[in-house]
Amino acid sequence: MSFPIEEKYIIETEVELNVKFPTEFKTRMIESNGGELLSDEFEFNLYPFFDKSDRKRISRTCNHIGLETKKAREWNGFPVNGIAIGSDGFGNLIILTHNGKGILKDEIYFWNHENGQTQKIAKTIYELDE
Repeated sequence: MSFPIEEKYIIETEVELNVKFPTEFKTRMIESNGGELLSDEFEFNLYPFFDKSDRKRISRTCNHIGLETKKAREWNGFPVNGIAIGSDGFGNLIILTHNGKGILKDEIYFWNHENGQTQKIAKTIYELDE
């Protein structure tokens, strides 16, 4: 279940991961923190930003972007410039990437955990969230 989030929690994650999330991604997540992305081609669960505003939200956001990215970085082949933003439930992730300076691009990539390959699947989060 997704719900709105205050921008301050996104900023906390940016500081934690030393990145800047794209504006469109932040806007989408402020409106609906996490949730599903469904189409004929894919099914992903978006990781939420960690929301510490109350016990219920802490529980609902415990699998947050910061934690899931740290876990993914332990896997062989996970891109060093990748930030995990969701999963298909089979170990594959959707990620945002940066060019080494921490400014994340709008493009969404699919990362295959079996072969370490990445493939661009959308220009922005809204292309997947229709």
